[in-house]
Amino acid sequence: MASSATTSQQGSRFGQAIVNGVAASGRMLRNELALALRTTAGKIGLPLVIFHLILATVGPLLAPYSATDFQRDEDNRVLQLQSPNTTYWLGTDNAGRDVLSRVMSGASSIIAVSVAGAGLGIFLGTVVGMSSGYKGGRTDEIVMRVMDGLMSFPSLLLALLVLSTLGANHENIIATIGVVFMPRVARVLRSVTLSLKTLEFVQSARLRGEPALYIIFREILPNAIPVLAVEASVRLSYAILLASSLGFLGLGVQPPSPDWGLMISESRNFLVDAPWIGLAPAAGVASLVVGVNLLTDGLRQARGLPVGGDHD
Repeated sequence: MASSATTSQQGSRFGQAIVNGVAASGRMLRNELALALRTTAGKIGLPLVIFHLILATVGPLLAPYSATDFQRDEDNRVLQLQSPNTTYWLGTDNAGRDVLSRVMSGASSIIAVSVAGAGLGIFLGTVVGMSSGYKGGRTDEIVMRVMDGLMSFPSLLLALLVLSTLGANHENIIATIGVVFMPRVARVLRSVTLSLKTLEFVQSARLRGEPALYIIFREILPNAIPVLAVEASVRLSYAILLASSLGFLGLGVQPPSPDWGLMISESRNFLVDAPWIGLAPAAGVASLVVGVNLLTDGLRQARGLPVGGDHD
């Protein structure tokens, strides 16, 4: 009975430690965004990111036409390759679909996949990196060699290998992006954990007899938020580019659903006669990536963090 009660108390304590750690991390993340707004890059980047998030949320509702409907004239002829005009602000594509409506509707797809994939990679990388760094020793060496093995594959090549095996759908794309970015996040969080676990507040927690999970999530994780926030924004930027590349190669959202990468791919044969078909979704991808990168720079500048090299 006593053993059961002790186990129950420990389990409750672990759960409370995780909840407290996540809550503290949320508060610190809000503080990071507030700090980023004090920099020029943050003032430009954050509104760009917010604009795209709003577009992803309400874009399909505000689109003037259905993203998959063929636009026709009074004689029921499909209006293919119409140049931008007062009726179709960004023109129509080779199938007679309104480009503006497809761009507005396609934002939700690429942002949802990118955010979910990057979030999964951040979560897995944080758990693996912090656990490995805190444990140390042989376990740390083995885990990091596995991470190095995964990092030896170029991101796009690894994604193609996974998706060609599992098949292309939203779930597999998200899982693939998460697996691709996990080792990179793990190495960063491992380094942070190695530097933090020797500090006095962690040693004090150990002396109090706190369990490893409590120390990792309650003591170390909140203090790693500045680095984690920058790493998350970097991974999100790469996730957008990777998701767009997969869509361009036909491994993302399948036709006729709108997707910015797929729209760019479909416009290749019409770039000379109808450049607006490809320029509109390309501008969407570019502005989103620029916004995320500027926000990342703002976070770095606000915290005085060094600009590390990235080898994706």
